[in-house]
Amino acid sequence: MSAHSFAGNTAIVGIGATEFSKNSGRSELRLAVEAVKAAIDDAGIQPSDVSGMVTFSSDTNPDVDIARSLGMGELTFFSRIHYGGGAACGTIQQAALAVEAGVADYVVCYRAFNERSGNRFGAGVQGRPPLANAESAHLATYMPVGLLTPASWVALAAQRYLHMTGATSEDLGTIAVLDRKHAATNPKAWFYEQPITMEEHQASRWIVEPLHLLDCCQETDGAQAIVVTSKERARDLPQRPVIIQAAAQGSGAGQDMMTSYYRDDLLGLPEMSVVARQLWETSGMGPSDMDAAILYDHFTPYVLYQLEELGFCAKGEAKDFIQGGRLEIGGELPMNMHGGQLGEAYLHGMNGIAEAVRQVRGHAVNQVESLENIVVTAGTGVPTSGLVLSTDR
Repeated sequence: MSAHSFAGNTAIVGIGATEFSKNSGRSELRLAVEAVKAAIDDAGIQPSDVSGMVTFSSDTNPDVDIARSLGMGELTFFSRIHYGGGAACGTIQQAALAVEAGVADYVVCYRAFNERSGNRFGAGVQGRPPLANAESAHLATYMPVGLLTPASWVALAAQRYLHMTGATSEDLGTIAVLDRKHAATNPKAWFYEQPITMEEHQASRWIVEPLHLLDCCQETDGAQAIVVTSKERARDLPQRPVIIQAAAQGSGAGQDMMTSYYRDDLLGLPEMSVVARQLWETSGMGPSDMDAAILYDHFTPYVLYQLEELGFCAKGEAKDFIQGGRLEIGGELPMNMHGGQLGEAYLHGMNGIAEAVRQVRGHAVNQVESLENIVVTAGTGVPTSGLVLSTDR
């Protein structure tokens, strides 16, 4: 595989977000406009400088409505990416590709929703109309046996993973406790000043075994936006450039939408392996070069899977890798310093990218000292994506 041409030549120059809440009290379009305006202001550019926009296929906010609301003018690039949270880092890749190809100078990536007060993804698929399409036909093979929600889909694979690796519910709790510890010192996190103990994790109610309530990410109202441009333009802007050293998407063989149960085993996330291979080959770096990680934590078991697929430890060894404070600030691989989607907010991973930007800039609330390189992942169990971001060297 040849290196991606945008790698090392494009940069993130602006980030902006609304507050994270459980009831925003305003429309999803209003949230999107607020976040995009904040990101443009952070970048030190004007709305009229933006000529490209990228979001998720599931986002309800048309790019033209945002452009019209902010007075952006003409757009020369617009794109949407499927597969829910798996799209997060893919939006940055799309933006970098557009910038490198010269079809847009500044591209805004955004995601906005009222996921708690409005359409709650975690409620499941049982209420969907029986449309005659491939997705409905696929779901029909699982719904009769009660596999209706993202939690149930993940739990089925996770139970097998725990059985085969010897990992326990307490190991999953280690991830939840860590995220909430970091969120507790992040004033923008929903769970600010609300850490949890392992005992509280274990006492939280079952959602679908082996997932407790505290193994499942939040439902959040809010929006996040990110501005991408070339490295050369970035160096003339107010913020410290955050270089996109690698960006990749990946879908594994036999891939389904969170129900890939017919592979040789259920002990991996091949889609993340596809992403990892591209990230390390394109950036010329590897796991040992990463100073921190932002790993998509919609459900705690898949954090363990990701550590293995990314090469931070061998298959089946994540339960041991996460012990001894290795993932805490000051540890070998600080993770989710903002609190993750378990502790800060569930913005389909876009807030994790923003935290990685703050870390590279050097002004995060829970800053990792001397950070130069950070890896970021998007949603797993679905076709997914990832990033390696670095300081401007």
